[in-house]
Amino acid sequence: MVRVVKAPEERRLEIVETAERLFREFGYAKCSVDMIIRDMGVAKGTFYYYFRSKEDILQAIVDKTLDQIVGMAEQVAGLPETAALEKMEMLLAGSHMGDEESLEVAEMLHLPENRALHELTNIQTVLRLSPTLARIVEQGNREGVFATERPLETIQFLFTGAQFLTDGGLFDFSEEEVRTRRLVTQEIIEKALGARKGSFGFMNPDSRGDQKV
Repeated sequence: MVRVVKAPEERRLEIVETAERLFREFGYAKCSVDMIIRDMGVAKGTFYYYFRSKEDILQAIVDKTLDQIVGMAEQVAGLPETAALEKMEMLLAGSHMGDEESLEVAEMLHLPENRALHELTNIQTVLRLSPTLARIVEQGNREGVFATERPLETIQFLFTGAQFLTDGGLFDFSEEEVRTRRLVTQEIIEKALGARKGSFGFMNPDSRGDQKV
C-alpha cells in the first residue's frame, strides 16, 4: 500500500473535518479517537502529532465555526447600502447567530465534560464579535435609530448577559421561561441602544403579536 504524504495543514484539516462528520453522525460522546483514525486509515501517532485529545479537536471545530460566524458578521457589517437595523436583523433574527452547523457545535459544547471549553468559547465569541456589532451600532447612531455613547462596551455587556442567561445548557429553564427571558433581553437591548420599542422584534418573531409597539 502506497503511503500518502500530505502537507501538515492539509492533514490537520482532514482530521478536523473527519471528526466533525463523525461527531454529527454518532454523537460527540460516543465517537472515540480510534473511530476517527480508523475512518481516515491513518496511524494513531498521526492523530497525536496534531492533537492531544478528542477535546482538542472539538476546540479546533469551535475555532473554525467561530471564524465562519465572525466572517459572516463582518460581511454583513460591511454592506454599503444596508441600514443598521436591517444588519442587526440579518445577524440576530431568531436570537441565534450562525447556521445549522454552528447549532450542532453548540450542542456538543453543552455536554458536561465540555463545560470549560464552553465557557472559553462564550468569552471568545463576545470578544471577537463585539467590535463588529459595535460598528453596526455606530452606524445606527449616525442614522438616528440608536443613541448610545459607548457602543463597544454596551454590546459586550448585552452580549455577555444574553449568552449566559438564555443558554439552555447552563440553566434548567422550561421553553416558556426561555421565551420570556428572550423577550426581556429584547427590551433591554432596545433600551440600552436607545432604539425604538419593538424594533428588535425580529429576535422573537413568534411573540411579535404580544408586543406593544
